[in-house]
Amino acid sequence: MSRSIQNSKFFVSRFSNIAASRNGRFLSIESNKTTDCKDSNKVNEPFKVEEAETVHAPPPPSEKLLILGGNGFVGSHVCKEAIDRGLAVASLSRSGRSSIQEPWASRVSWHQGDLLSTDSWKDALNGVTSVISCVGGFGSNSHMYKINGTANINAIRAAAEEVKRFVYISAADFGVVNYLLQGYYEGKRAAETELLTRYTYGGVILRPGFIYGTRRVGSMKLPLGVIGSPMEMVLQHAKPLSQVPLVGPLFTPPVNVTAVAKVAVRAATDPVFPPGIIDVHGIIRYSQQKSV
Repeated sequence: MSRSIQNSKFFVSRFSNIAASRNGRFLSIESNKTTDCKDSNKVNEPFKVEEAETVHAPPPPSEKLLILGGNGFVGSHVCKEAIDRGLAVASLSRSGRSSIQEPWASRVSWHQGDLLSTDSWKDALNGVTSVISCVGGFGSNSHMYKINGTANINAIRAAAEEVKRFVYISAADFGVVNYLLQGYYEGKRAAETELLTRYTYGGVILRPGFIYGTRRVGSMKLPLGVIGSPMEMVLQHAKPLSQVPLVGPLFTPPVNVTAVAKVAVRAATDPVFPPGIIDVHGIIRYSQQKSV
């Protein structure tokens, strides 16, 4: 009798353990299902983005401009515009350092050299990313061709080996005036051809007409804006007149030297600035846009 009771206790205990293990297994499965449901609900929840940690990336490479003829009327304004935009600026001219006594001038690296002698100035190209040429001059036809053409062609060829962008400040056609200044315009157009050949995607040619502003002649200042500004206001709206044969180009509007400088610096530093020839109306239009 006692043995039967013991056996019955054994079976009851055994059954309880099995039931418990089965219940445990069942509960475990139910628990996993519950967890899976919660996970599936999380998928439907909106994705939460935590604030990312700031990554200190190295700054982009700085731009360095070389201004050819940087101590002249147009060149000095180009230097000032580039300095005002926080760029590194160097100037190359036959006379070297400018006589301008203004704060921005002390931040320009002034180089002396002659574009007709490449060996005298090629070191000025070190570290330069863009070149802006403001070189030009008047005189006999042979002299004008040499200054406006040969000198700039030498600069373009030397720069093409290591500089990505080149901006050339040329001149608008003035019809019959072109024949009177034949060496001047033939030189300009020869330099333009060289630039478009060497710099298919990084060459920009600006063709302003009469450039006005305050010119320095020794210790004197000539306020050419007194004449140029009113003429620009009138003639920039008279574009159809410039299409008149022979005399049409005489209606080309003047442009402020600060506008030319602004567009030149932008063309030299903005990688999406369109290459090719920009006429005076384009210069005025670009100068009125906000700087990039």
